[in-house]
Amino acid sequence: MDKLRRVLSGREENEELGLTAQVLDGASLSFGTRVKWFFICFAAGILCSILGTALLFLPKTGIKLFAVFYTLGNIAALSSTCFLMGPLKQLKRMFEPTRLIATILMLLFLVLTLCAVFWWNKKGLAIIFCILQFFSLTWYSISYIPFARDAIIKCFTSCLS
Repeated sequence: MDKLRRVLSGREENEELGLTAQVLDGASLSFGTRVKWFFICFAAGILCSILGTALLFLPKTGIKLFAVFYTLGNIAALSSTCFLMGPLKQLKRMFEPTRLIATILMLLFLVLTLCAVFWWNKKGLAIIFCILQFFSLTWYSISYIPFARDAIIKCFTSCLS
């Protein structure tokens, strides 16, 4: 029906929307395309994180490269879910009350990692922030699984008591 409207209104069939309009209109992508780009973006995030870890052992600039690639990897992995549900819905779900603290901490540690490496020149602090990035992104991701955070909290409290 959409094709018929375009033909009748005089718009050419191969007329493309701008990139911004395509990104904001997540419904314009087919399910197969969404899943494909999710896996591509997620794999790129994992690859960046692995590459960053491998670059950690380079002398002098290794820690900076590690922090940059590890942070980019986490951002790519996080943004991969935008292809599944669309960027606006993703942003709305990120800042729901159940995920608000996890989202703020995750974004804060992403920024603090880069600040520790480039502005403060504190290598140890950058490593600590990368570890905190991992834990905050894990906690954020677990928030999408029903009752998973409650199960993990119960598991840790029973192990510690």
